[in-house]
Amino acid sequence: MREPISRDARLALDLALTVRHDGDGGVADDLTDPAGLTAWVRAHPEVLPDTEGFTADAARLAAVRELRAAARALFARAVRPGEPSPADAARLLPETEAVRRLNEAAARTPTVPVLHWPREAGPVVQQRPVHGADDLTATLARAVIAFLASPDRDRLRACHAPRCVRYFLKEHPRQEWCKPSCGNRARVARHHQRHRATT
Repeated sequence: MREPISRDARLALDLALTVRHDGDGGVADDLTDPAGLTAWVRAHPEVLPDTEGFTADAARLAAVRELRAAARALFARAVRPGEPSPADAARLLPETEAVRRLNEAAARTPTVPVLHWPREAGPVVQQRPVHGADDLTATLARAVIAFLASPDRDRLRACHAPRCVRYFLKEHPRQEWCKPSCGNRARVARHHQRHRATT
């Protein structure tokens, strides 16, 4: 079993996973309106700044959706030579555009390193925004960049179980799907396909 994933990897994956299977053979998007973004941000108080009072508007929603499209395009690149998520395969941003969007979003709030060194622990450096208020898309973009530049990127996979559109981090060598239910669906689909081929 691998060590727990980093905060940045978790946040980057959580952003990508706002696109998911809807349970009826289609794709659901948790970020279709400002209320969806508000709920998603408030569900991440441990990794996002000022979540309690956060309320999304149309401009923030558009910025986060653009960033998510860039992240998913770069996730598709990261899983090569494997196939990207079926949700992305037909509508991926060009890689240069995805990188540009990601870098521009990360630059929206300049940061400085701040040292914390509690008596009972070792020193820790955290990046803090220069002007006090952190921009949501900058925080998300920095998490995606940190994840894509980390060793965790090599474990990134797209789940290819029927109807699944998720990305996941491979935890052990034999893992093929994002969760056991996807593995069950894939096995059932293979069984039906073999059964149809023999009849």
